[in-house]
Amino acid sequence: MTAFHSMNDMELLCIFTPTYERAFCLPNLFESLKQQKALNFRWLIVDDGSTDNTEEVVESFMAASPFPIEYIKQENGGKQRAHNTGVAHCENELFFCVDSDDVLPPHVTEEIERQWSDAASDRRIAGLVGLCGGRDGKPLGTSMPKGVSTLTFWDLYYKYGHKGDSAPIYRTEILKQFPFDVEPGEKFIAEPYVYHQIDQHYCLRVVDKILMTREYLSDGYTSNVRKVTKENPIGYKKLKLMYIGYSDTLYLQFYNSILYQVGCILSNTKHGSAASPHRFVTALAWLPAYILVKTVYR
Repeated sequence: MTAFHSMNDMELLCIFTPTYERAFCLPNLFESLKQQKALNFRWLIVDDGSTDNTEEVVESFMAASPFPIEYIKQENGGKQRAHNTGVAHCENELFFCVDSDDVLPPHVTEEIERQWSDAASDRRIAGLVGLCGGRDGKPLGTSMPKGVSTLTFWDLYYKYGHKGDSAPIYRTEILKQFPFDVEPGEKFIAEPYVYHQIDQHYCLRVVDKILMTREYLSDGYTSNVRKVTKENPIGYKKLKLMYIGYSDTLYLQFYNSILYQVGCILSNTKHGSAASPHRFVTALAWLPAYILVKTVYR
């Protein structure tokens, strides 16, 4: 693992970017960070084993940056292992994961400071959650629920029916307690694996504003979700088993049981329903899961 950094002062916010073979799009993110109205942040880049010129690109950023940059390079292990590395090295109060193909509108760090000044003293609040937008400045999905000031990440999607990506920002000290558990031989488990565990103890302050904009690239997770699932079936199974336990309606129990059984079939796990907290519902989900595997995941 190699690491280097510029400047040493402590900042409120860590903007964390995991990257792999993305030297071509990092400059766009860097330019958006330079345009921030508030520069009380550190940019932490974890290079997950890139073979392109990412290191040289980051060195050029450091020579022209008005904010601290820290760069760590490790062997390729997937985004979530890079995330674990970033959290372990972060000493800032807040941790904001911003992917290499994302950019930040100019008001974002200023808005985070303002929102956090009102929320930081409430220890029930794990962080903030705002919206993801497209390059057109419109939300990628729905807005935040009206009249709701705090919620869990789970309730955002399953109680209030939010559609599209969101932009969560967490207290670093809390993230350190909930690392991603990536299976040996696999490189991925979805972010909600951590977020929904935090939900059991904390809530998030709602920010009904766009905190990042993104463009989905052809090599990204969103464009390859089925392929990623097939390549990481044990992690997918683990995630959906957790979802079954958190499901508070029969519909969600059955829906997540189907996806859990997809993971069981793809990972050649026998008698998967035996591990479920709702065994009968999960057993009934095997047939539709089998159909999904033979059609959608073939």
